[in-house]
Amino acid sequence: MATKNQQQQQDGTANKPAKRKPVFIKVDQLKPGTNGHTLVAKVLSSDTVLQKGRPSTSQNLRPTLIAECLIGDETGTIIFTARNEQVELMKAGNTVIVRNAKIDMFKGSMRLAVDKWGRIEVTEPEKFAVKEDNNLSLVEYELVNVVEE
Repeated sequence: MATKNQQQQQDGTANKPAKRKPVFIKVDQLKPGTNGHTLVAKVLSSDTVLQKGRPSTSQNLRPTLIAECLIGDETGTIIFTARNEQVELMKAGNTVIVRNAKIDMFKGSMRLAVDKWGRIEVTEPEKFAVKEDNNLSLVEYELVNVVEE
């Protein structure tokens, strides 16, 4: 007769944390220095800002491709920094689910990005109208050190 622990180990259910349900947020809730965001957004535009090819002398370097994509929902817009394979998913007109995204600061303004721990999925087109006059990437932030006495 197997104990409950032995049975869980055989089933492969031991020591696995329960998966959390994703909490979808809106673009206007994004704040500097935060991460773990999941949201649904429409891609409004995509501009390639860096494209480095493969040097002929070094075969182990992958080509680097970076694009800045303006994405948004019914509360606002933000610039999303897409890297390499992500650029193909972030085509203008696509509706995407961005999972486990983080806020990077670039020249004092917010950029949304997904690293190796996150995902981007193209999904069915949503029926919301994007609020284009609230671009969070146009807001400049300044780091202020507070000295307590």
